[in-house]
Amino acid sequence: MTTQTDIQGTAPPHSEIEAILRGRHGDPFRQLGMHRVGEDGPLVVNVFAPDATEVTVTDTKGGEIARLELIDREGFFHGRVGRDAPFAYRLKYRNHSGHEWSGADPYSFGPVLGEMDEHLLAEGRHEELYRRLGAHPMVHGGVEGTAFAVWAPNARRVSVVGHFNAWDGRRHAMRRRGATGVWEIFVPGIGQGEIYKFEILGAYGQVQPLKADPVGFAAEVPPAQASVVHGLPRHEWTDDGWIAARGGDMTTKPVSVYEVHLASWRRTLENGMLDYGEIARQLIDYVTEMGFTHVEFLPVTEHPFSGSWGYQPVGMFAPTSRFGSPEDFAGLVDSLHGAGIGVIVDWVPAHFPTDAHGLGQFDGTALYEHADPRQGFHKDWNTLIYNFGRAEVANFLRASATYWLKEFHVDALRVDAVASMLYLDYSRNDGEWIPNRYGGRENLDAIEFLKRTNQVARDYAPGALTIAEESTAWPGVSRPVDEGGLGFDFKWNMGWMNDTLRYMAEDPINRKYHHDKMTFGLHYAFSENFILPISHDEVVHGKGSMLGKMPGDDWQRFANLRAYYGFMWGHPGKKLLFMGSEFGQGREWNHDQSLDWHLLDDARHEGVRALVRDLNALYRDLPALHQRDCRPDGFRWIEGGDAEGSVFSFLRMGEDGTPPVAVISNMTPVVRERFRLGLPQAGSWQERLNSDAAVYGGSGVTNEGGIEADESQPMHGLPASAEIDLPPLATVFLTPA
Repeated sequence: MTTQTDIQGTAPPHSEIEAILRGRHGDPFRQLGMHRVGEDGPLVVNVFAPDATEVTVTDTKGGEIARLELIDREGFFHGRVGRDAPFAYRLKYRNHSGHEWSGADPYSFGPVLGEMDEHLLAEGRHEELYRRLGAHPMVHGGVEGTAFAVWAPNARRVSVVGHFNAWDGRRHAMRRRGATGVWEIFVPGIGQGEIYKFEILGAYGQVQPLKADPVGFAAEVPPAQASVVHGLPRHEWTDDGWIAARGGDMTTKPVSVYEVHLASWRRTLENGMLDYGEIARQLIDYVTEMGFTHVEFLPVTEHPFSGSWGYQPVGMFAPTSRFGSPEDFAGLVDSLHGAGIGVIVDWVPAHFPTDAHGLGQFDGTALYEHADPRQGFHKDWNTLIYNFGRAEVANFLRASATYWLKEFHVDALRVDAVASMLYLDYSRNDGEWIPNRYGGRENLDAIEFLKRTNQVARDYAPGALTIAEESTAWPGVSRPVDEGGLGFDFKWNMGWMNDTLRYMAEDPINRKYHHDKMTFGLHYAFSENFILPISHDEVVHGKGSMLGKMPGDDWQRFANLRAYYGFMWGHPGKKLLFMGSEFGQGREWNHDQSLDWHLLDDARHEGVRALVRDLNALYRDLPALHQRDCRPDGFRWIEGGDAEGSVFSFLRMGEDGTPPVAVISNMTPVVRERFRLGLPQAGSWQERLNSDAAVYGGSGVTNEGGIEADESQPMHGLPASAEIDLPPLATVFLTPA
């Protein structure tokens, strides 16, 4: 072993050492690790180890080669190694108490990112950038450890910190990869489960609050905020058949969605949250019984504040750790697929929170967001807005979409708050927004981002869907991009929801004055591929529950709700219902409590649940109710203008040869005996479902004896007509017998 005594002329300049000691060095790989001094000089090793009093260079088997000299008492070691050619080595440390430990030198490893990664990242075209950025356990140079990479182009220095280095940002300062703005380092000896953050010396010389990994795959359970080394999810998928069979023209298939907030769907008796595995076991049984085709989860992306329900995410690549690991979430999706249930997740690219450990001012500049609050801040939600015009930011978000669809086999992304993305003046007064380059209010960058995201989603996850929550009359939301649209598969019909709920809130005696609220939606029902949403937003913030919106005494409230659900399931458009609404929960939804499952002991609530179950079965079984949900030839009014009677009657039609379905809704508490309506063919008809049936808690006014339509009295422009007993506050479905 060589002992170092002569370091004159081989040690780094004092200014370089001082910069490392002060955490101000922007290129530590230039000094730390093994280097040759000059072109033909000796090989030296420089090490920063502030908790060591001795550092020795060893070979990979532990044989001592050179003892380094402490040339700065804060822990900078330097020395020659006495060999002519570079070699693989390890470091052995000893502290003042005599404790010894050893490990590979993080500054002895070359880059992990390749030139193609650099090229794609710089251009914003790395659609699977999560395979390179983030924390990836791996074997590098024959050594186990974790490769870290993060985008922070304006930073002066970026370090990865954690328990493994006493949260000291000087110890694992990263290598900058040229013009890409990406920093990387391979840290030997740490792996799955290690917690970490990034310490960033910002553009203006200030150390930023410690930042969670933007591309982290797992995180600590909130309120803790660190990222967790995890790597890509490792799950042995069993849903090949499901993935191969999904897709096609979903506008012609039944889509009935059960929207779920995982933390409050069900809880244990101790009011504890279920984990992903228990959710899978209970939810599959329930959704299967109820006949929903899909579940939609409120955002599962990691979020610090539970009260945001996930809509203020920090971890765009991390399933929330509240319910388990990424593999546990993958298992939930796999199990649902195995039961024939599709999975939709809410995805939030419209905004992000200002939490100090998040993306805001990430490298000391407005990196992910706009610097100008007129472009970069949502007053409504106190959140920041992504700079969609920056290629790297758009790429980051597209890669997140790809990640959920490809790596977790999610069947659809429901994109939140699309309207806030499309309009520069969204929820802003004059002078509070900046027009686009043409002087308009359209956010051209966001438009291009949405189009490209929808295209990339199809390329990377064939058969997967995208769904827009878009509340304005923006044209072509669900039209293909090559036809001038935004490229979504479906759009939530917010107008229908608002109009019909306002109608239902009216006392039945006044409904004749608001008849158009139920019929107006048919003027535009086929302008988009619509989903009819009764979502979480309708049962919070003082809006009350669905049952609570209904007027009248208890009997009328339940009857109104059943009649409304019947109208909804008969109406053109796919269906979505938020949890608890399917059994008429009485109180407003509280995200901190379980649903009131005990209400199912009450026959009235169980009746509502049974109705929704049977509506789903009818919707799936009768092609006329779903095949032409998004086409005008799938709908015809029988009588849409009966305002005085507050009765709505229409036909639903499927493909040629498919029996039609007549849907009649009486929105008054008056029984209409021998009510005559036109029908498309003579002969026997049968009542397939009646929301007033006793089994649902109704009064039992039904047409069990059968219905005969004849051609002697054509009516409503149809060749035949029949008389039925129309029950009070009810919806009836008829089909040819």
